[in-house]
Amino acid sequence: MGLMKVFSGSEVLALALKEKIEAAGVDTVIKDNIQSARLAGFGSSGSAVELFIQETDFAKANPVIEEFRLNI
Repeated sequence: MGLMKVFSGSEVLALALKEKIEAAGVDTVIKDNIQSARLAGFGSSGSAVELFIQETDFAKANPVIEEFRLNI
């Protein structure tokens, strides 16, 4: 299976959700487009930090993700 995006937004919120998902025993991957753009020498705007999980872990992570979304 592949990765699925579960969050796109600010770095602060992405890191907070990452910690909660990993506490539930699910590995995550963060793609930071802001940092990538800065290193390449140009800017970035919008929701530039994305959080991914394995598709097979979605059932385990979904309750954590939904609770997080309701509280932001």
